[in-house]
Amino acid sequence: MKETLTIQSQTTDTETTERIAGSEAVVKCLLAEGVDILYGYPGGAIMPVYDELYKYQDKIHHVLTRHEQGATHAAQGFARISGKVGVCIATSGPGATNLITGIADAQIDSTPMVCITGQVGSHLLGSDAFQETDIVGISTPVTKWNYQITKASEIPEIMAKAFYIAQSGRPGPVLVDITKDAQFEEFDFKYKKCTKVRSYKAVPDTDISKVKEAAELINTAKKPMIVWGQGVILGGAEEELTAVIEKAGIPSAWTILGASAIPTAHPLNIGMVGMHGNYAPNVLTNECDVLIAIGMRFDDRVTGNLDTYAKQAKIIHFEIDPAEIDKNVMTDVAVLGDSKESLTQLLPLLNENKHSEWHQKFKDLYAIEYNEVIKNDLHPTKEGLTMGEVLKEINTQTNGEAAIVSDVGQHQMIACRYAEFKNTRSNITSGGLGTMGFGLPAAIGAKMAAPEREVISISGDGGYQMTLQELGTIFQQKAAVKVVVLNNDFLGMVRQWQQLFFDKRYASTEMTNPNFVAIAEGYYIKARKVTKREELADAVKEMIESKEAYFLEVCVEKEDNVFPMIPSGATVSDIRLK
Repeated sequence: MKETLTIQSQTTDTETTERIAGSEAVVKCLLAEGVDILYGYPGGAIMPVYDELYKYQDKIHHVLTRHEQGATHAAQGFARISGKVGVCIATSGPGATNLITGIADAQIDSTPMVCITGQVGSHLLGSDAFQETDIVGISTPVTKWNYQITKASEIPEIMAKAFYIAQSGRPGPVLVDITKDAQFEEFDFKYKKCTKVRSYKAVPDTDISKVKEAAELINTAKKPMIVWGQGVILGGAEEELTAVIEKAGIPSAWTILGASAIPTAHPLNIGMVGMHGNYAPNVLTNECDVLIAIGMRFDDRVTGNLDTYAKQAKIIHFEIDPAEIDKNVMTDVAVLGDSKESLTQLLPLLNENKHSEWHQKFKDLYAIEYNEVIKNDLHPTKEGLTMGEVLKEINTQTNGEAAIVSDVGQHQMIACRYAEFKNTRSNITSGGLGTMGFGLPAAIGAKMAAPEREVISISGDGGYQMTLQELGTIFQQKAAVKVVVLNNDFLGMVRQWQQLFFDKRYASTEMTNPNFVAIAEGYYIKARKVTKREELADAVKEMIESKEAYFLEVCVEKEDNVFPMIPSGATVSDIRLK
């Protein structure tokens, strides 16, 4: 048995005692936690649990993905749009190791996920048995917690802790590895939900004196600016954030994982910060006098060169994870705690304000960006299609109501820059890890979690082919995902860097692509290809009106670049418009 956290739980009884096998206990634990969908791929070491899932098909829907990585991304998409824990399951050895990319992605993006893996019998551990890997050792750096179960009697307590740890505080992935003999072994089962873990404080107490200090700085600021991240969404603090920025009149920008917490059209929403963010919030980061960071972690793609990042400003950091305080950017006031609670405490302490002259600076810089970049992206006059005009057409056809699930690359930055959102939890993408192949399976999970919503997967031709096989999952599950591939026959973002920084040496970035439409049709999914501007509106309309899954390939210009751009390691105010 291996464990990465010393724990002791305070629990509540939820079931009476009954004698069952460990495999059935796993299923009953899932039911007790309200799980009705899980994603996975069967194999020898997890077969006893799958046998029990067969018996419980009326209560838990198992989704057979075409690869274990697809199962993790689907579980992520499910969690990101629903706010619930995503669950995936795999066998030992390669089945377990295939989960690692998705687990790492969930860890850095704070996504609640429980991953269950089968393991060889406990008597074989360490013997290099068939399909044995030390998945606990392998996953330790990329999980919030993990544990290997070797006795059936451990299952209820460990599963309860797994769900509690995954979804409490700053969420993250948990892995539970279960030996095959523990799955067969019988024991007296009784489930107790976990409500507390010793040595683990999920949410730090908010110090009201720190909230007051923050309020004083904000009230005396002449040029305040907010940058919010996904912590606002994870904390369910969208209304509280809106109330704060409206009362104090503060221009507010977002990281890519914070997108959609506040409607795109809100007058105080000034756009995205970071490497491909909007011109005004990036430049004025180095002019504001108070920078208020809420539920974000000052990662390098947001800050650029730390030696020159917002040095003129007082820094206020609202954050649930103490490890993020002063990790990258030194703060003047740190407010620990849940964003919903801390912003609720902040609101009555704030003075009403407008900051009209300060706002005008953002508007003036936006006008420059519009003329230099946005107009050409959304209303091009050149012959070739742009990625931006595809997003513009999707906005028009969905009225900003769709959930956009993007892969990683140029199309991701375009989607984050130009997608219009009216509802929270609408921008689902791989942020910190930048996982190509994320988009398609994540869209499956998102659609199954929110079948009433329009879910659109947007990928490039490179990332799409990393998990293209999940079209089989879409077909088998009859999931009405709308799949858009923006095809430029290149690994676009790498090519852009090669053009700008490697003298146009396009080493191994040009793609010779297959017939994407034929592949989609091979999975019995309706498909269409657009090569001309006059075809785009009708094709997008047909896709959105479809009640079933739909694949749309749009051929865009091969050598279009994404601007604005802050070169890696440069100062945020040294942003390039071309």
